[in-house]
Amino acid sequence: MEIKEVFLSDSDYLKRLEYLEDSPNKLFYYGEIPKNEGDLESSSRFPLEGKGRPRTVAIVGARKMTAYGEAWAFKLAKELAEMGVIIVSGMAVGIDAAAHRGALASGGRTIAFLGTPINKIYPAENAGLFREILDKNGCVFSEIAVGEKYYPKTSFLERNRLISAISDAVIIIEADLRSGSLNTASHALEQGVPLFALPGDVSRQMSRGCNQLFNKGASAVNCVEDVLNVLFSGSVRHRRKQKIDLFGSTPDETEVLKALSCGISSGEEILDKIRKKKPNFDVSRFNMAITMLEIRGIVKREYNNQWILS
Repeated sequence: MEIKEVFLSDSDYLKRLEYLEDSPNKLFYYGEIPKNEGDLESSSRFPLEGKGRPRTVAIVGARKMTAYGEAWAFKLAKELAEMGVIIVSGMAVGIDAAAHRGALASGGRTIAFLGTPINKIYPAENAGLFREILDKNGCVFSEIAVGEKYYPKTSFLERNRLISAISDAVIIIEADLRSGSLNTASHALEQGVPLFALPGDVSRQMSRGCNQLFNKGASAVNCVEDVLNVLFSGSVRHRRKQKIDLFGSTPDETEVLKALSCGISSGEEILDKIRKKKPNFDVSRFNMAITMLEIRGIVKREYNNQWILS
């Protein structure tokens, strides 16, 4: 299996890592690095894919997970991936593996950051998961070259800064008070990355770290919409892949629905987007299409000229 290397400046997806104070010069990897998406109508497989950098969410947590944590890691990863979000984690046993598997179960993409040299798949019991990630167009990164000396007590913690920095949001599923996942949370807070934590019973050991994060600026995640509203600025009423309908009764209605599904909510911006493809699409055509969609309950006006899928 080929080990590749990439300088951060050579990948649009990885460029944000350049802003880290201790940014790696380059990364080593297996698989395919995500690329910016093309236009929704030409390339997307999922409802909220669109032009630009793919939305990315890190889901991490305890190795000694509970059934509660496993179920939520799998559920959130699967539902986010169904919308076109890339799931990032550390490929450890426990919550990390559950998150990767949730993304894979949806047919979506997932990427992993190792805390070991790129040729040392750790833990060995996740070798099958490693292969499945690559088989399904995912990617596995490490900043540690083949044969390079590393120190497990620090390298996994150093890896965590990359997981948070590459992401548009970080979700901590389960963590005790001294969990390595809280290190990822600290990086997210320092980097200004939105941080979520799964609430848990205050008497449960593996929820103590998550509950503590609410005092440090984390938001509670109670459903996938909590995260989607941050990723897409709360401007779209998000639906699952199976339920969303991007086809209206007329071609004009279809164009409006596609623009809304990209995360655009402003009437003016919807009009501008459609005009790039259809220069003759004017205000009267937009008003007719949006009015008919509103009458049928497909879209809803929020305020002024802001619209959401209902």
